Amino acid sequence: MFSQADDSEQHLTLFVVFGLIALVLALVLGVVVSRNAAFTKTGYAAVPPSLATPPASPLPAQLTTSAAQAASDAATVKVEQGVVKFYFASGKADLAAGATQALADLLKGARAGHKLVISGFHDATGDAAKNAELARQRALAVRDALKAAGVAEGQIEVKKTEQVHGSGSDAEARRAEISLE
Repeated sequence: MFSQADDSEQHLTLFVVFGLIALVLALVLGVVVSRNAAFTKTGYAAVPPSLATPPASPLPAQLTTSAAQAASDAATVKVEQGVVKFYFASGKADLAAGATQALADLLKGARAGHKLVISGFHDATGDAAKNAELARQRALAVRDALKAAGVAEGQIEVKKTEQVHGSGSDAEARRAEISLE
């Protein structure tokens, strides 16, 4: 049979075990919070200023009419066969979130002496003159990001903007492409 002394020893043991578990949890949470705070302080400082605050578009943003259009209307970056393609939201010239990582290989090429060629494209919807100006603003936003990353202006060529004809969607047409020459 058990005595009261055994019972109080069990309570003390359980109290110590739960106390240790609480201490370990507090320590783990403290480490996670401090690492997140350290990443926040250093993670954003490495982003060039032009990418941290994208240039504002002089044209008003167009309204989207459906959730599907809004999803396809987001700014994105893709690398296809050595060409970096920046896709833009309708009516905007803001670079996508992954711009810095996508430019890394191009920056290596620029350091090796290659020229970077930026081509701006636009869709056929709306006013052609406004679309051409917006495509130019998008190409200049990409140029500014390259300059902020250390590429000399003499190594960057911005080609005349073009309207995309063909079977692609309007979202695919709203882009700027960068290639090495």
